[in-house]
Amino acid sequence: MTYADRLEAGRRLAEAAAGLIGPDVVVVGLPRGGVPVAGVVARALGAPLDVIVVCKLGAPGRPELAMGAVGEGGVRVVNEDVVRGAGVSPEAFTRAEGVARAEVERRAARFRAGRPSVPLAGRTVLVVDDGVATGATVRAACQLVRGHGAARVVLAVPVGPPAVIRGLRDVADEVICPHVPADFAAVGQFYADFGQTTDEEVRAWLRER
Repeated sequence: MTYADRLEAGRRLAEAAAGLIGPDVVVVGLPRGGVPVAGVVARALGAPLDVIVVCKLGAPGRPELAMGAVGEGGVRVVNEDVVRGAGVSPEAFTRAEGVARAEVERRAARFRAGRPSVPLAGRTVLVVDDGVATGATVRAACQLVRGHGAARVVLAVPVGPPAVIRGLRDVADEVICPHVPADFAAVGQFYADFGQTTDEEVRAWLRER
């Protein structure tokens, strides 16, 4: 299966998530590429749309090694095993967290352009991206949404590798993924058009919510 673009992926995802229509549902997209997909899903479900801004905490000197993640509202996820294994001191962790928090606030301000975030506490929250490869970012996003008080977390992505999709079920109450190919190499291989989503496109989707 190949999606023409993110809009078609959103339509396919909305069909798969049709049973989730309800007044307590919120759809959040991961910027930037996940937002057009999330926008189509939110429109189909009649749900509000927002972004979930996540910033990974890379270990000092090893930025590819995630020792946690932070998001808006002071929420953070810490992988204590990585922190211990990498020998990260409390001071080094605090410095990395400060840099990441500043980046989260900068991105959120850029995308929302002054609009308040949609409250998530007590609601069913669909976390949407345009696909997953390793799953690290959506994993953090699901945990952060839970930290904001979501009553139920549903991860919805158009495509992802089988092992990763199975593994994500430990951070989401439900995982929706219409295409789980065994020959997965990269998200982009399953899109005819996988062009970069711009900041203005993200803001345009959010203005519609």
